[in-house]
This record gives sequence, structure tokens and C-alpha cells, in this order.
Amino acid sequence: MHYKELKEAWSELTAPGAPFEIAPTQVRGQTIRSFKNAPPSVREVWLSTAQFADRDYIVYQDERITYGQAHVQVAAIANWLFRQGVKPGDRVAIAMRNYPEWMLIYWACVSVGVAVVGMNAWWVTEEMEYALNDSAPKVVFADAERLARILERPEMAGGAKLVGVRCESLPEWVVPYADVVKDGGALPDVAVDPDADACIFYTSGTTGFPKGAQLTHRGCVSNLFNMMFSGQVQGLATMRATGVDPASVPGPPIPASLLTTPLFHVTANNCGAYATTAGGGKMVLMYRWDAGEALKLIEREKITAMSGVPVMSRELLTHPDFGKYDLSSLASLGGGGAQLQPDLVAKIDTEVKTARPNTGYGMTETCGIITSVSADFFVDKPASCGPAMPSFEVKCVDDDGAAVPQGQVGELWVKGAPVIKGYINRPEATAESITDGWLHTGDVARIDEDGFIFIVDRKKDMVLRGGENVYCAEVEATIHHHPAVAECCVFGVPDPRLGEEVGVAVVLRPGQTLTADEVRDHCAAHISKHKVPRYVWFLDESIPRNASGKFLKRHLRDTLKPEAAA
Repeated sequence: MHYKELKEAWSELTAPGAPFEIAPTQVRGQTIRSFKNAPPSVREVWLSTAQFADRDYIVYQDERITYGQAHVQVAAIANWLFRQGVKPGDRVAIAMRNYPEWMLIYWACVSVGVAVVGMNAWWVTEEMEYALNDSAPKVVFADAERLARILERPEMAGGAKLVGVRCESLPEWVVPYADVVKDGGALPDVAVDPDADACIFYTSGTTGFPKGAQLTHRGCVSNLFNMMFSGQVQGLATMRATGVDPASVPGPPIPASLLTTPLFHVTANNCGAYATTAGGGKMVLMYRWDAGEALKLIEREKITAMSGVPVMSRELLTHPDFGKYDLSSLASLGGGGAQLQPDLVAKIDTEVKTARPNTGYGMTETCGIITSVSADFFVDKPASCGPAMPSFEVKCVDDDGAAVPQGQVGELWVKGAPVIKGYINRPEATAESITDGWLHTGDVARIDEDGFIFIVDRKKDMVLRGGENVYCAEVEATIHHHPAVAECCVFGVPDPRLGEEVGVAVVLRPGQTLTADEVRDHCAAHISKHKVPRYVWFLDESIPRNASGKFLKRHLRDTLKPEAAA
């Protein structure tokens, strides 16, 4: 592969005077890497899209909103908020599924220095109550389902004003969304602090109450620049290596993205929505994920990129109607939120003629991606999530926080402009997660000689079997190579002799059969014996996931009994 050319292109694009020049910046007492040419806040990102006024911006079912219409509504929302006494530094919560209003409210808030609190649409009443008490928003925008949960305990809203979005009927003290956007005006002129909170996104913890991560304007803009850089550097390196003159290559088409994951997480919002919006592209939203509906939308809307969790790409490729639709507009397919198994990388590259596989590894705590990889680089190293983006320093450390030699496994720590300020109201959690500006990712990784990062597993999900480390991702990737397997999730099962044994929950493809012994034989042919699952459960339904699409391993550990395994 073209790693020499990649390093040369990288140096060229980040050099002094180049578009992605990196400059040291002092933030919160730490010297961090930041993009010299990045706009100071998200406000400037939104204002720059006024030039696309006549283009479609958001498509939802039979609704279409142009950039021009969006700018009118965004300004109206911002003016209404100011009339309610909301001011820069305050918070506004959004509690709804992926409706167009989500993004319009978001841009209105961040463009005037008001922080958005992303409420998880899957939360039950108790969880919503916790987040509202924790974040103390001045206004809550809620759709009918979320509003009903709030109205079960109206006191949970505190003194916040409630706005009902897409609600057929409302109590008289809840403001209809139509009243918010009925009066226009220019967007209020506000200077936004780069290190002010742009949004509060709650981490998708599977136990206890989640933590509200403080994503700053500097961090969100840096993530956008990281994504822009990734596409340019890998494309430039490939063209240089193959002798193609970059000037002879036509520019990319206007992006059209199918957003398949919730906007209250960085995958859809900071990565999907930001990149599409900044490029003047079209965002297509879905009421809920459905692979068959996604195929229809890709053809109808000429989607150029679909990004979600890996299982979505897998379901798309294996859908019985896959061959019935024109998917030739697709240029990239993949996603993040979990690791793309190597077999899926190959399937994307071979089964969708125009699309190349891509992935990004990141966290809520880094405002989006840490790494990114696509096309030939991904095909060449399908187990990697790519190199760290320019605004990051990275290292792998041992249990004492000391850096391990290159190529050795350790917990990945990262430092740079995209790292969050901290967790609201949780100084102890902030101190535990961030040391001298270095964020502890909680992921076990290694970094190869080309700077590509390989996530081996979540540190806490590693199975320690008789003193031997078994990395779940490796076992899952092996099992996914079996043609009968649709989904699998590997986790540790307590064992009195070895400490832990390897267990796996498996969902088979329709019409397929498989025995536990056949799973073990398949694994034994590819990985060491101590990594072969002792416990195998076959599930009749999809493996449970949280709102960001990650498997609920703790739930599986608690509910699947060893005596019930095959």
C-alpha cells in the first residue's frame, strides 16, 4: 500500500500555510494540537451554509427543507429563545427522535452560544428526570412521546419552558413549536467563546446514570476539520501513488447522506450532520432503521454515503432486496460506534461496485472521531481503524500510565483540541478520565509502524481466562466469518477455576442451522484454543443494543445462564 505517499500527503496538508496547518494552543492550562485555520466556533460553520440557499438540506419522508428555509427557522428559534430570557451559556434540551426540527433547534442554539443537551430518545421517565435535573435546561423541546414521559412527572422539568414538537394536542402551558418559528428576523449577533460548551451529550453507559460530556465549540469544529482532512489526505496519497494528477480529477458530488443513528450522539450529529452540512449536502432522516427502507432511500435520493453502526451495513448487504435497487450513487459505506469486522470490510468493497468501505473510531469524549480510514487503506488493513487525526497526540499506556513500546498493547490515551472539557457536575469522574489533558479511552489498542491504530477491545470487556488475555473483538471477527452467522457478541463468563471463560451469543441468518460444536470447530481452525468459546447461546432475536447501537454485554452476562448454553 501507499504508506510512503500517505505520510508525504499528510505532511503537505498540515505544513505551515497549508489548509490543515496544526498549531499548538493553550487550553485549560494544557498545550494542545489545534487547526490554525479552523473557525472559532460552530456559529461560523452554520453561517457559511447560507450560500446553499436553494439546495435541499433535510429530507424526511415526504418533507423537504432547503438551506434557505432552514436559515429562516434557525434565526426564528434563536430569537424566540432570547425573548424567553435564554442567554449565551445557558442550556436547552432536545428530547425527540430524528425529526428535522432536531437539527434546526441545534443550529439555532449553538449559533448564539447556547449549549444543546441531547436527551436520549430511548430513556424512560426516571432517566429523563435524572438528565433534566443534572443539566438544568432553560427550555425543553420534546416530541409527543418524550413529552408524555415528562408529563408523567411535570416537576422533573423544573423551571424549564416546554415546547411540543409534532404533537396533536398540548396542555395550555406547553408552547407549540409553530409559535416558536412564526416570527422571523435576523440571527442574533453573538460572539461565541471557542471553549464554551456547544452541547452536552450523555455517554451511553449500560449501568448506573450516564455522565454529561461537555463538548466545546473548539472540539466540534476540530472534529469537522479532522473529517475533512481524512478524506483529502487518503485521496491525495492514492492519486500520487497511482500517478493520477489531482487537478485532473473532478470534484466530489454534492454529498447526500443517509443518517441512520440518533442525532443525540456524536456519530450522527458531529460526524454525519456536520460534514454534510458544511459541504452543502442533503441529509436524509429515517423514522427508524429499516434495511429495506434504506435501500429505497439510497436509490430515490441518490445517497452518496451511509454511515451507521456496522450491523446496519451488514443488514443492507444481506437484505433479500439488495439486488433490486440502483445503489450506484453510493461512494462510501461503513460507519462507527463499533468495530467493522474484517469480513464486512471485504463484503462492502466487493458487493457494492461504486462504494468503498470506511470507518472512524471515536468517542463522545472526543467530539467525534479519533481515527479514520477508508478505501484501499482500509481494505489493506481491515482490522485497523486508521491513523489518529492531526489534532491528536496518541499513546498506548500500561496500568501505571507509562507509554508502552510501539506495537505493544496498552490502553489508548489521546490529547488534543477535540477532547471534552469534562463531565458536568462530575469533577471526580472528570479527574479519573482526563490526566494532564490526556483522555483515557478505556480501549485496549496497539499502534503499528505506519501509525495505524488497532483497537483490540474495550479494556473492561477483555476476558481474562486463566491468566491469558482473550480479546473479544478477535473472537467475534472469527465467528463472523462463518456464513451462517448474522450477529455475535463475545463476553466473559465467571468461572471458579479459570476466573473467566469465553462465552458468545449468536444469531443465525434466516434458514441457517449451526451447533455449538460447529461454532467451536470453526473458531479452533482460526484462533488459539484458549480463545474458543466454551459457552454458546443461540438467540431467536437480535442481540440487544443501547441507543448508540452497541451490544449490551453486561445485560447478556446477567441474563444468559451458563446452564442454558448449548
